[in-house]
Amino acid sequence: MERVAALTETWATAMHVSPAECERWMRAAFLHDALRDAEPELLAELAPEWSHVPKLRHGPAAAVLAERDGERDRGILAAVRFHSIGYADWDAAGRMLYLADYLEPGRPARRAEHQALAARVPGEPEAILREVARERLAWAVQRDRPILPQTIRFWNAIVSDPS
Repeated sequence: MERVAALTETWATAMHVSPAECERWMRAAFLHDALRDAEPELLAELAPEWSHVPKLRHGPAAAVLAERDGERDRGILAAVRFHSIGYADWDAAGRMLYLADYLEPGRPARRAEHQALAARVPGEPEAILREVARERLAWAVQRDRPILPQTIRFWNAIVSDPS
């Protein structure tokens, strides 16, 4: 979580976002994997509707827990809930979390390529968002994984976005 938060903070500074918006990005970053290593029973209790994809339950479960603990920002809750799959109606906090979670420097695969993409985010956030989503979709398709409806809507939204 710390590497993801550090990356979002770096981007927020480079993009000259307001301190309030930077703080939102940071909250989303620190919440997104809060339950990644939680017991399966807790994840099932908090996110029963995700029983068909147990590996993705940690985001929705973390969003439920964050809301119970007082988080009221709908953008942050959506960022946390869908950070692994994408969400068509995300604001900047969700989009930046999706990027940072994929591009953070601790991931061993394609480190140099991801570092280059991460460096381009402040100047080309929407282009890099499309590139990352394309990579993630290709990964799932190549492994015959199902594409969730939320991911399809996310992809359609970002390729239809004129920015």
